[in-house]
Amino acid sequence: MRQLLGIPVVDGVVIAEALVLDAEKYRLPAQRPTRPGDPADPQRVADERARYREAVEKAKVEVEARAEDLASEAAAAAILMVQRGLLDEEAFHQDVEEQIAAGFGAEQAVSKVVNTKRKQFRQQEFTLRLLPDLDDLEQTLIVQLLGEERETLKDLTAEVIVIARDLTPSQTMSLPLEFVKGFATDQGGKTSHTAILAQSQGVPAVVGLGRVTDIVTGGELVILDGRSGKVIVDPDERTLHRYRERRKSILQLQKELEELKALPAQTLDGHRIRLFANIGSPDEIALAIRSGAEGIGLYRTEFLYSQEEPDPSEDVHFAAYSRAIELLEGRPLVIRTLDLGADKFTPAGLGFEANPFLGCRSIRYCLMEREDVFWRQLRAILRASARGDVRLMLPMVSSLEELVRAKELIEDVKAELRSEGQAFREDIPVGIMIEVPSAALVADLLASEADFFSIGTNDLVQYVLAVDRVNQKVQELYQPAHPAVFRLLLQTVEAARRNKIPVSICGELSGEPEFTLPLLGLGLRDLSMAPSLIPKIKRFIRSITAIEAGRVVDEVLKHSAATQTAAYLVEKARDLDPEFFD
Repeated sequence: MRQLLGIPVVDGVVIAEALVLDAEKYRLPAQRPTRPGDPADPQRVADERARYREAVEKAKVEVEARAEDLASEAAAAAILMVQRGLLDEEAFHQDVEEQIAAGFGAEQAVSKVVNTKRKQFRQQEFTLRLLPDLDDLEQTLIVQLLGEERETLKDLTAEVIVIARDLTPSQTMSLPLEFVKGFATDQGGKTSHTAILAQSQGVPAVVGLGRVTDIVTGGELVILDGRSGKVIVDPDERTLHRYRERRKSILQLQKELEELKALPAQTLDGHRIRLFANIGSPDEIALAIRSGAEGIGLYRTEFLYSQEEPDPSEDVHFAAYSRAIELLEGRPLVIRTLDLGADKFTPAGLGFEANPFLGCRSIRYCLMEREDVFWRQLRAILRASARGDVRLMLPMVSSLEELVRAKELIEDVKAELRSEGQAFREDIPVGIMIEVPSAALVADLLASEADFFSIGTNDLVQYVLAVDRVNQKVQELYQPAHPAVFRLLLQTVEAARRNKIPVSICGELSGEPEFTLPLLGLGLRDLSMAPSLIPKIKRFIRSITAIEAGRVVDEVLKHSAATQTAAYLVEKARDLDPEFFD
């Protein structure tokens, strides 16, 4: 029996035979370029160029077909943007054709240019995650050039756990989930493409294992533990029995959670908590409602940019928001304006930034670079507000001046709509995300202009601790339980309370049971999270009291170390509901 420890991505226990994907690339036909100074055969160059351009067109059709098949999966559609962007990049094609003119065959030319880009991507931390897209694109083009079909997993007839060095986006998206019950990879992190798609498809997964492909042999029995990040190869009978029993417990828990969906999220001492969902597309609303969401606390509108290039029109925005309103049937919809840049989709024309997390992203992009893009979206949101309970939320606000400037633009858009006779809600609530330390520190000032706050803990933790949340080298320093984080949360909640405006939380902490106690103890009563997490958090809330939550946060605020706080919170949560931590 061998045991490996990686990064847990999606909870769940899977026991099945391993299917190890062959990591070898396609073999290219041997072709020697002309010697330096010797002219290439013009006819051969022309033939290779024609072959390459034909392959590009076929690759575009293939990528577009994948995007169309996965139009409802916002995360998957976002990932395909890189491949579609490269296929439309004329400079990329010119580089390939230069290699062809130098005497290389089209296959070698593609690989040489991709290798150059691969080196460029490795030089920047924020482009490392794009390497799987580049690999996938290279294989797509070479498959078209060789006239071969890409290997798939369609012939499976038994349940397996896929083992791979990494999975390209197209491989992950094409997994036959009736047979692929989990996967484990050498590479990747919590924010890698593989992880994002695993979460969207609900497949138990562990990534970043380092050498699982060197250890596992196809056909070996494997246990995958998506909660702890363990992969156990060739388990002994005792271990196998233990995990089989745990799997039964997990299935029973899932059944119990299903029965809770229609019940309110209310503490044992009668405090009502409202649970909302975070989504990236109207197609996710049905799942959110089935999971018990009372509305949408965060609609990530930047995913619209992953489905239409280069910029979605006002009508595209309006249609998406209108559909969401219709599906919600009167429930609230909080629409976050564009949060573009940094680790998210970067729009064309923004240009390279050495430090994009501190650069022209989100509200800065809208106010400083592309006010026209912001204007179109504001028009669509305001028009949609006439159809239902819509609230407008601004991301990455770092100063009162930014908020005032954005509200002035909103008023200008209202004036334009009035002049056109367009209907909209005059008193639409305009709130902000608190995800920058400066915003938390001046929350009292911002509360005088904002109608509500929503705390975005993902970025807030990152900026408070100066830790890139997508950099695997410093993952251990990304500590949501850090005393500085809790002090800023408390300051924000108190500022909102004094100014009598609502405050919610929509970051990852809202979906973690061990953080539910201190969040409620701070006074938060509205939590927004991934739809699949709502039943779990509802069950936990129904097992605690607000009095106990207050005691927990009082204790947490006394702590001086993040590790101390994290251990304390897990211990308290385990005592109250041990099934979530077995």
